[in-house]
Amino acid sequence: MVNTKPSDEEILKGLGVLDDEEQSDSGPDVAFSVDRGPSDEPLPEEVSDEDLVFDASELSVFYGDFRAVRDVNLRVRRNEITALIGPSGCGKSTVLRSFNRMNDLIPSARVAGSLLYRGVDLYDPRVDPVEVRRRVGMVFQKPNPFPKSVYDNVAYGPRVAGRKKGLDDVVENSLKKAALWDEVKDRLQDSAIGLSGGQQQRLSIARAIAVDPEVLLMDEPCSALDPIATARIEELMAEIKSEYTIMIVTHNMQQAARVSDRTAFFSVELDESNDRRTGVLVEYTTTEKLFSNPDDERTENYITGRFG
Repeated sequence: MVNTKPSDEEILKGLGVLDDEEQSDSGPDVAFSVDRGPSDEPLPEEVSDEDLVFDASELSVFYGDFRAVRDVNLRVRRNEITALIGPSGCGKSTVLRSFNRMNDLIPSARVAGSLLYRGVDLYDPRVDPVEVRRRVGMVFQKPNPFPKSVYDNVAYGPRVAGRKKGLDDVVENSLKKAALWDEVKDRLQDSAIGLSGGQQQRLSIARAIAVDPEVLLMDEPCSALDPIATARIEELMAEIKSEYTIMIVTHNMQQAARVSDRTAFFSVELDESNDRRTGVLVEYTTTEKLFSNPDDERTENYITGRFG
C-alpha cells in the first residue's frame, strides 16, 4: 500500500490555518512556503523547503516561571532520523514533546520562540493540537497497549478519526510496517497485554502509524527492552525512515550512533543563585561528525565519558 502524504494545502486546512473558503491566489505552494523565522543563520547544506519538516528557532520551554530549556535552534529534515542525546535533566524529552504539543497537556507549561512545521507555526492559536498529534505521532518510553485486542489497538486511531471502511487493510499494513504482522496475524483478537515487551512496543509503533502521520517522535523507545528487542526496533526505524521522519530521544549513545543521521547534544546550565538547571542545545550536526569530530568541548567530554 502506497503511503500518500497530504498536500501543503491539505496540511494547512487540517491544522486549521486555512479554511475551505480561503484559497491563496498564488496557490498552495506560495501559501505554504517555509518561513525561516527570526533566525538568519543559513541552512546547512542548503536544505530545500521541501526537505525541511521542522524549523525550531530560539525555542524555550517554561514550567511556570522556570525555564526548563532555552534557545533551541533545530532544523529537522524529511526522511531522516534525528537523535537527541544528553545527560538526565537536560530537557531532551521536554523538547521532543514540543514538536507535537504534548506539553499543552501540562497546565504550567508554555513555549516561547518559533516552531514551524512545514512553514506553519505549530503554536498559532488557529492550529488544532489534536490534528498536530495525528500528523506527528508519538511512541513513549514504556510500551502502553490499550487493554483491548491487538486488532482494536491498531484500529483505535482510525476509528476515532471516523474511518469505518477498510480497517482490516489499515491494521494489516500498519502491523507489517511495524514488523509485527507475521507474529500476531493469528492472534489479532487476543489481548495486546499478552504480547512481550518488544512486541508491545512495536504494536505502539503500529498504532501510531495507523493514522498515517508524517513524523514519529520516539521518547527512549528501547529503554525498557532487552538487547534483542532493542535491535529489532532499531532495524525497524531504519526500514521505515523512507516513509517517515523520525526523532528519537535516547540515553544510549551507541544507539544514536547506529541509527541516526543527525544528532543534537543537550547539556545543562546551573543557576547557582537558585540551584535550578536549564537545558541548552550545545551542538547539532551529522551523527558522523558529532561522534568523530565535535566542535564543542562539552560534546567531546560527554561522548568520551568525562562527564554526564
